[in-house]
Amino acid sequence: MAYQITDACIACGACAAECPVEAITEGDGKFEIDPEKCIECGACAGTCPVGAPEQA
Repeated sequence: MAYQITDACIACGACAAECPVEAITEGDGKFEIDPEKCIECGACAGTCPVGAPEQA
């Protein structure tokens, strides 16, 4: 299942920079993952300082 970003997101952008398929964009107050583009690699979760990306 695709990753999703929880409300713990601090909008630092670290996850977006690590995403190899550019599935992460800045949303309203937090970043968002496009489930159609997400390849479930976990790069976002590995780089997030607050653990906001989680597998759905």
